[in-house]
Amino acid sequence: MVEVNIHKKISTVTDVLQVNTSFMSGANTQIFGPSGSGKTTLLKILAGLAVPEQGLITVDGQVWLDTARKISLPVQKRNLGFVFQDYALFPNMTVAQHLSYGSNEVSYIQHLLEMGKMKGLEKHKPRQLSGGQQQRLAILRALSTKPKLLLMDEPFSALDKALKQELIADLRTLLKTLGATCLVVTHQPLEEGTFADFSFEIDA
Repeated sequence: MVEVNIHKKISTVTDVLQVNTSFMSGANTQIFGPSGSGKTTLLKILAGLAVPEQGLITVDGQVWLDTARKISLPVQKRNLGFVFQDYALFPNMTVAQHLSYGSNEVSYIQHLLEMGKMKGLEKHKPRQLSGGQQQRLAILRALSTKPKLLLMDEPFSALDKALKQELIADLRTLLKTLGATCLVVTHQPLEEGTFADFSFEIDA
């Protein structure tokens, strides 16, 4: 179980993100709400890339954040993958280097390449890839470490419908195999029964 109770100022004194909820372990939950409601901020807090004024986060019983006790688990110890909305790829690294940065398991990397339809592009750098290919690489890189928590910010926005559906199906299977928990931010809720098991709405 991912338990979250946080209070975070977003931009001004009146713009505050308040979340007090639990996300089921091993399940996929979509997080939606209007622009500016704090969806991306919530993912960054879970990742340890932002710190709330007040907060307590526990993941499967382990304390990741407790502002009252001044506890904040370092990012590298949170065993998570993050798919950023702007992809955040390394411009000087090839597709293969992006994936091998997270894993030296050749068979697993090959599986990721096949899942993302990236076979034959191993030597390409981000500037040589289309927007959809860059987005798929960002997803595969986040999966390369076999994370227990996968955080994704609008991860399918650049994909056409057919490719999106195929990737989602493969992604669900892989996450189940890994026993991973996935939280995915979306401006528009994903189609019912496609990827998410649960939904969580952040109010404006």
